[in-house]
Amino acid sequence: MKIHPSSNVQSKNIGNNTIIWQFCVVLAGAKIGSDCNICSHCFIENDVVLGDRVTIKNGVYIFDSIYIEDDVFIGPNVTFTNDLYPKSQRGAARKDLEYPKTFIGKGASIGGGATILPGIEIGHGALIGAGAVVTKDVKPETVVFGLGAKEMRSNRNRS
Repeated sequence: MKIHPSSNVQSKNIGNNTIIWQFCVVLAGAKIGSDCNICSHCFIENDVVLGDRVTIKNGVYIFDSIYIEDDVFIGPNVTFTNDLYPKSQRGAARKDLEYPKTFIGKGASIGGGATILPGIEIGHGALIGAGAVVTKDVKPETVVFGLGAKEMRSNRNRS
């Protein structure tokens, strides 16, 4: 295991031959497999599992409830979300908040700048095109790309 001195790695659950580059933060509860490459400026929260031989390129934040299997490639600036209805805490902690689970299957690749919504399952060997917005599950060995945003309803008076 090689950790750059500018990184803050609190987890003790990191496999052999994993490299964590500059300016990364890995929280104590994270589990990272062997032979992974975590590039600079990444953040990995507590309830995260990375399999073996996972590559996380620069500028990726992996939040709680995201699970990534072996041999996965995550391109630069991929955005994972984990909260279906994000709100500022406004000084009071959001208690008992449970995030939907997001799973990235073995051998999947996610192109740079893609956005993955919470609770999504990306099947093994799937390929997500750069800049895609993934709003629903992706079947194994499938290629998806493009934007999924469309107006669904007003957000007015939503608490």
